[in-house]
Amino acid sequence: MMSRSPVELCVGGQTYRVVASAEEAELRRLAQVVDKKLRELAAPNRYVPSQTILLVALALAHELEAERTRQRDLERRTRERLSSLLNRIDAVLAESGLATAQQPVAAEP
Repeated sequence: MMSRSPVELCVGGQTYRVVASAEEAELRRLAQVVDKKLRELAAPNRYVPSQTILLVALALAHELEAERTRQRDLERRTRERLSSLLNRIDAVLAESGLATAQQPVAAEP
């Protein structure tokens, strides 16, 4: 649900009025993430120029992309391992003669 009234967010000691589709609580949480990263990268108690905020945005975007890459790799490895396990199970069942072709059971009217 879109927030109809502006939400005031404090990032880097500056207040920004934002209207966005996210809920106010989510906007505040995200602003805290940006503010925390800004405090990690910027000198304390100094004016924060827009270039510094841009660098923080780039750092967060880099972290996000790295995490997405890790997630895709994990999903790919998981699919490969699962496929390998299923193939091994099928092979063992076939060798032991336990494998049976599953025929669909017709529902009686």
